[in-house]
Amino acid sequence: MMQDHTTSPDAAVPAATPWRPSRTVAVVLAGGTGTRLGLGIPKQLLKIAGKPIIEHTLAVFEAAPEIDEIIVLMAAGHVAEAQRIVDKAGFRKVSKVVEGGDTRNATTRIALDTIGGDDVNVLFHDAVRPLVSARIVRECVNALWTYSAVDVAIPSADTIIQVDENDCITDIPVRATLRRGQTPQAFRSGTIREAYERAEGDPDFAATDDCGVVLRYLPGTPIKVIDGSDENIKVTHPVDVHLADKLFQLASAQAPRVDDDRSYGEELTGRTIVVFGGSYGIGHELTELARGYGAQVFPFSRSTTGTHVERAEDVASALKTAFEATGRIDHVVVTAGILERGALAEMDEETMDRLLQVNFVGPVTIARQSLPYLRQTKGQLLLYTSSSYTRGRARYALYSATKAALVNLTQALADEWAEFSVRVNCVNPERTATPMRTKAFGEEPEHTLLSAEVVARASLDVLISELTGQVIDVRRAPGEPAVAVPAQPAATADELSTGIDAG
Repeated sequence: MMQDHTTSPDAAVPAATPWRPSRTVAVVLAGGTGTRLGLGIPKQLLKIAGKPIIEHTLAVFEAAPEIDEIIVLMAAGHVAEAQRIVDKAGFRKVSKVVEGGDTRNATTRIALDTIGGDDVNVLFHDAVRPLVSARIVRECVNALWTYSAVDVAIPSADTIIQVDENDCITDIPVRATLRRGQTPQAFRSGTIREAYERAEGDPDFAATDDCGVVLRYLPGTPIKVIDGSDENIKVTHPVDVHLADKLFQLASAQAPRVDDDRSYGEELTGRTIVVFGGSYGIGHELTELARGYGAQVFPFSRSTTGTHVERAEDVASALKTAFEATGRIDHVVVTAGILERGALAEMDEETMDRLLQVNFVGPVTIARQSLPYLRQTKGQLLLYTSSSYTRGRARYALYSATKAALVNLTQALADEWAEFSVRVNCVNPERTATPMRTKAFGEEPEHTLLSAEVVARASLDVLISELTGQVIDVRRAPGEPAVAVPAQPAATADELSTGIDAG
């Protein structure tokens, strides 16, 4: 959807003078008090996915290359708390945290005064829309090269009705012409300043958004509308908190791709990596790749080293071995896992216990034992989940449940360990060709499976990135060559490193 919101169908796009902004400023509007949520704190300070909502929002603009500066307009009495969030997160682009006004319009005026008189691009964004995408930010900024005002909106899936004071329908507008507005709203600074200057002379002036001010007081100005997204929700009502939290859980990140072998070598040479489940499948491939790039890798498994991941003494011994050999541990990778299929009601106690112990107690035990080492190097713990974490699957309910638990563990530990600068991430591969998968599902068409080597390389990308608290999807690229499913070795299923996605 790309359309001009104009007062005339033949309104021309202004292009007389090339626009040359000195910088692009994101203004994060955080003046809400959370009254509709029934909270005692502003809603932007409420935690979702382990972090205050405003921190998630600021992180998007901090990471956006199109944004040069961020200004936060905070609710009265909470400026210091917002500043602490900014300082703790290390947001370098945030130049000021100032108190907002009593109304949205007053807050915009404060923001414009704070920006100053330079010609800049300015994006106004609700702090309680933490799921705004990098794509939306980029398209808003790009549109300002042609238009002086830009809005973000999505089509309305519902029929909109107009009612009178008695709640009786007076009109039903044509849905095809309607959009649901979102933020950011973006402007050339001169345009939004002029709109507000004209509004000051109107005693009846009142508006709920800044594009509305431009539409009313600069009626000849085209307002470009770009596509928003359904995920870019505004946390306003109690149900929104739960929706946003779930959307964060289901969201996936992408690790920055390393372009060449030399870069891998520069990042990995001299680092120590401990791999639990390093005998087969993904763990084995990661071990071989990392060693090839100069890392010192210590693989442990039940079959080769007698290491039971659910036993604290075994995990402690493995970590001690690696540390005594190199004097450091930079990364701990947990690919160990088992998959047993069958109806839960028919599964014996021994099988259930083994599934829970290896797939969940094991990673928890490894996390607890690894933290002292990772604190020294500001390293990373890397876990693995499965697409089944988003919805339990029949006949492998416990496997799905443990994989969902690992996602929650990842996000919780990333928050807990942030103060130590220790990162925690979780890789989510699609169906992968591993011995464990072959044992559970038999032979499958080769072209439908991801290779363990591809997952291992993506895992290296995550390890050398600055990501934390993320679920990273790994998918087979279109046209990727078919892979051979590894032959089933003689080891038992619980001795195999995980293939992760059971489908």
